[in-house]
Amino acid sequence: MNCYVEDRVIKEAEFIIEHNATVRATAKEFGVGKSTVHSDMTTKLEWINEDYYQKVKEILFVNLSQRHIRGGMATREKFKRG
Repeated sequence: MNCYVEDRVIKEAEFIIEHNATVRATAKEFGVGKSTVHSDMTTKLEWINEDYYQKVKEILFVNLSQRHIRGGMATREKFKRG
């Protein structure tokens, strides 16, 4: 795997772990697409760093389980503002 790609994957993983960040926030921070971050975290990271992979996997699972709640709250705030 390209050294640049490995560095990017590690930096993305560290960002997610440090900030409990979502895939969308991570993509915005690093200037890549959501699909790229998701692919990096679910396939490439497992081969690069197993410890980070386990931590990121837990954070992404929590984000996935809360996604519908966050969306509902955002919609409510949107309509409150008018």
